Amino acid sequence: MSVADSGVKVLVIDDSNTIRRSAEIFLKQAGHEVLLAEDGFDALAKVNDYEPHLIFCDILMPRLDGYQTCAIIKRNARFAAVPVVMLSSKDGVFDKARGRMVGSQDYLTKPFSKEQLLRVVRQFAVKQQGVV
Repeated sequence: MSVADSGVKVLVIDDSNTIRRSAEIFLKQAGHEVLLAEDGFDALAKVNDYEPHLIFCDILMPRLDGYQTCAIIKRNARFAAVPVVMLSSKDGVFDKARGRMVGSQDYLTKPFSKEQLLRVVRQFAVKQQGVV
């Protein structure tokens, strides 16, 4: 069984309970392990303990925003290879470029559909097969 077919450990970081719950339902229905964090500080502890295969990270959050959270994760050698996908309700070129500057691999506009979310998970699970 390949990584793409089996459960991927996914961390969803978003201050919106609705977005976290939607992502959790979509991902669990597809057989993935899901961990939720409501802000960047919460997420950093969970990344360290949980070692996710993929991280979805909201941009606009209190205390530590998504750009700062992504940059901190990417600076840690243990997690530098973990794909981070930024989540935002804005679909701006500047937001996408800034996300790439701090190390994110992709960008998903909210609200996202189940198909959009799972397509991104499949895309990165396949890329990581050689690594895992």
